[in-house]
Amino acid sequence: MTATRVQFTCAGRTDVGVVRSGNEDNYLLVPDVAVFIVADGMGGHAAGEVASEMAVKIIADRIGDVRGLEETEASQRIRDAIRDANAEIFDRTLTEHDKRGMGTTATALVLMGGRYVIGQVGDSRAYLLRDGRLLQLTKDHSYVQEQVDAGYLTPEDARTHPYSNVITRCVGANEDVIPDTYIGTLHRGDLFLLASDGLTGMIDDPRLHEILQSSPDPEELSATLVAEANRMGGLDNITVVLIRIDALEGNGGVRAT
Repeated sequence: MTATRVQFTCAGRTDVGVVRSGNEDNYLLVPDVAVFIVADGMGGHAAGEVASEMAVKIIADRIGDVRGLEETEASQRIRDAIRDANAEIFDRTLTEHDKRGMGTTATALVLMGGRYVIGQVGDSRAYLLRDGRLLQLTKDHSYVQEQVDAGYLTPEDARTHPYSNVITRCVGANEDVIPDTYIGTLHRGDLFLLASDGLTGMIDDPRLHEILQSSPDPEELSATLVAEANRMGGLDNITVVLIRIDALEGNGGVRAT
């Protein structure tokens, strides 16, 4: 079987927003092995920033290079990486008084051959723009999402609900965590977006769709998305990572710009 080589262009950006005094978000791009991570920390007193920074570094380190693995093996590697980050962050909350209660979301995307694998905990989202359609690939681990699933809230009501920022699963709050994973096929021209809720809480999906179609350049799009979230209020830290699939070829490996 001939391995598929992926060529892609990626960009990332984080911004404190308009209201907050510090930035508890973190992101990491590892183009050499096609690993991309967004984390949105919580805990205050800089603890959220510590949790999100630990998460992106530990997850990237433990994922390593999954090229050549079967997708089920890669999916397990990502789950284990997020659980490892959870364990290390949780241990730190037990030994450092000022870090008690800290935690973070984590959404990790890995490209491998002609496939993608996503691991997720919390409400930082992964989207895919393909053939003009915007798809939300992940499901939030949040109170309002549970209410939507149960039929008590509409998605529109959930956006403005007073508990819209309450998450039901995060990395570091408990001794263990169960990540969700998502697997799919890559197409040339795909545009992936990973984002903290500082973006998605300010920009609804129709407007997000409109912006993502406004330019082919991930760097330009990242700046536009952050500026729009701030224009709409900038109530939280804003982090975006964009990955555009430029080509899929039959000789294995990755090539990034």
